[in-house]
Amino acid sequence: MDALSTDYVKIGEILSGSFTGKKVKIRGWVHRARTSGGVSFIVIRDSTGIIQCAVKKDAVGDKSFKEASQAYIESTILVEGEVKQDKRAPGGYELAASQVQIVAKGAPFPIAKDQSTEFLLDTRHLWLRSQKLTAVMKGRHFIMKYLREFFEREGFFEMVPPIITQAGCEGGPSLFEFDYFGQKAYLTQSSQLYAEVFTTALEKVYVLAPSFRAEKSRTVRHLCEYWHLEPEMAFYNQEMNLQLQEKMIEYVCQKMAANHPEILQATGRKPEDLAKIKAPFRRITYEEAVKTAIKKGANMKMGQDFGADEETILTKNEKKPIFITGFPVGLKAFYMREDPKKPGTVLANDMLAPEGHGEIIGGSERIWEEAELMKRIKENKLNKKDYQWYIDLRKYGPFPHSGFGLGIERLVKWMLNLEHIRDTIPFPRTINRVYP
Repeated sequence: MDALSTDYVKIGEILSGSFTGKKVKIRGWVHRARTSGGVSFIVIRDSTGIIQCAVKKDAVGDKSFKEASQAYIESTILVEGEVKQDKRAPGGYELAASQVQIVAKGAPFPIAKDQSTEFLLDTRHLWLRSQKLTAVMKGRHFIMKYLREFFEREGFFEMVPPIITQAGCEGGPSLFEFDYFGQKAYLTQSSQLYAEVFTTALEKVYVLAPSFRAEKSRTVRHLCEYWHLEPEMAFYNQEMNLQLQEKMIEYVCQKMAANHPEILQATGRKPEDLAKIKAPFRRITYEEAVKTAIKKGANMKMGQDFGADEETILTKNEKKPIFITGFPVGLKAFYMREDPKKPGTVLANDMLAPEGHGEIIGGSERIWEEAELMKRIKENKLNKKDYQWYIDLRKYGPFPHSGFGLGIERLVKWMLNLEHIRDTIPFPRTINRVYP
């Protein structure tokens, strides 16, 4: 058998039932194996699933049987055989092997059962092959696919921003600073300011790119490097912005529930949970949220922002995301427009995922008049020179606009019902981890 031939069948196709009784060839890796007498039961995996192969000595010959029975976990293997239905086998089907070939035996796989979290993170390049993380990465792929699909349907253009910048979007100590040929520069915290540039020509745009936050946080929902979806919309007020956010979340949840129930089940999420996610979402003001959190035992007071504990308290028993609106000006970024009907607050929102998963979206109506922007830049003690290009947008053809930022990993964490955000991305970058 030739490992590079095109006549191999994917395991997922076999598990669909369309090859029962037929002879097929598969290729993949040994997921697990055991030998009993003259039969080796080898479970093989590829990108689409796992299937058990019954390798009998009298069917494949002594040499092939010995080679197969001595294969390591993760040895690369080719098998030809007849597909049989067997309810006892993983996936309900088994392959009765007639030929077996070990392409590469490799070394004994270093990951066994009951390994520590730190060891699994140290060997992440190998652990990504696990069934759970395989399902998570598939889920992430489809979630991002449906997000892009949603914006395509809504008439958005995808734009590409710079990652290196001199303008900190959120400001503060969470900037990764470095020397850029003698100038001070940063890894971007957000592509929002650049996305706003694109709206002047294309009106509705989005950016899907990495963002970086130098936050010394060890919570289950923080990463130093994450993927950021940031749409910006010309001639949108905050109400239109809110409706777009909930419409987007509904779209992706409905698609995942309908098209990928097996992925959801593999990660511990019931498909029916996501099928129930439909707009509109409940809205509460910042003041209402603080009062509710305090009443439920949160250690906070009016004027403070919500942390992971407070967000968990507010959403633990929720079944759908909720909006918090009407934040005090001092709690939000300099570019958020003050509410003319309620001075001292901004036209902004956080969307919190249900079941304690926390904030997944932050959005606002943007300041679009130069005088208000200059006032906020001064109040936040920002260097006007670094933001001159951004100020120019308010000088030459200003217009009302809104936008939001969605953390991909936080969305994946909630939708796939994961305990820790580190499992939503192949190689997590946290305060204490930059390897592998």
